[in-house]
Amino acid sequence: MECWGSGTATFMVLGDVCTRGCRFCYVFKGIPNPPDPDEPVRVAYAVKELGLDYVTITSVDRDDLPDGGASHIAETIKAVKRLNPGVIVEVLIPDFQGDVDALRIVLDAMPDVLAHNIETVERLTPIVRDRRAGYRQSIKILSIAKEDGFITKSSILLGFGESIDEIKKSFEDLSSIDLDILVISQYMRPSRRQLPVKKYYSINEFREISKIAYESGIKYVVADPLARTSYKAKEAYMAITNTK
Repeated sequence: MECWGSGTATFMVLGDVCTRGCRFCYVFKGIPNPPDPDEPVRVAYAVKELGLDYVTITSVDRDDLPDGGASHIAETIKAVKRLNPGVIVEVLIPDFQGDVDALRIVLDAMPDVLAHNIETVERLTPIVRDRRAGYRQSIKILSIAKEDGFITKSSILLGFGESIDEIKKSFEDLSSIDLDILVISQYMRPSRRQLPVKKYYSINEFREISKIAYESGIKYVVADPLARTSYKAKEAYMAITNTK
């Protein structure tokens, strides 16, 4: 209700079957269907009908596609903006296996915010994420987007067994590429098939970790056990751009 009440929503495109097997995620894994060519326009009309002014477009990983789904994501951004002038579009993308050309296809569609999640600290990345993912690969994706002048955003889940020093190092890595927005949240085990939770952080611990993130140089931080990447997305964007 909080998100709907502020005129924001998130759309997941390219189906609901992911080609990766990250060990924290509950999204279905397997062989996806081909992309639906009508989906970008349908999303655009949904944004219009719902009267939204801030939209997050995300997707499953599509390593089965030559460009990782970048062109489909780009077409969705363009369609939303074409039919809804003035709408703010945030896009939460996969890493495209580090393919810079695929990334630039998305950037050329001119999203207002480019988001990509590092998910966890560097040491735990091989345990938590799919083998095709990489901590430094994710940092590179965000770095290129920032170098091209985009507002950048990432998210990290806590509770996999990371140390406070590792958390600080992640913040420093993100700050070194001038990341704008960071969402920090608690990992919740969705089923017995996913990794167990090693630690539940208290609200006070989240406040302290948020303070560390700001001190590291992150411009805007959302830190809450139940927060996810698109939570308070509009507020973060407005704070970064000094808009009302």
